[in-house]
Amino acid sequence: MAERGPGARRPVFLARASYRRRRLEDTARLAPLAAAFLWALPLLWPRGETPLSTVLVYLFAAWGLSVIASWALARALRRSARDADGDA
Repeated sequence: MAERGPGARRPVFLARASYRRRRLEDTARLAPLAAAFLWALPLLWPRGETPLSTVLVYLFAAWGLSVIASWALARALRRSARDADGDA
């Protein structure tokens, strides 16, 4: 095994809680883009082959999924912020 000298690079590890909080924040920033993609997806479907009722059910399901995901992200971020305040 090679020993590490004073100039050797060491991996940088972040605290687990702050790392998870940053990833949650990144997810919250990307969530509107994911929702917009889900809403725009029916525009790529072939015209005339998909009934309007199917498209409307899909859009409602995508909207509902977006609402549930936003609620879950907000709750996780709130809990993470509360835990970070309690540690300080």
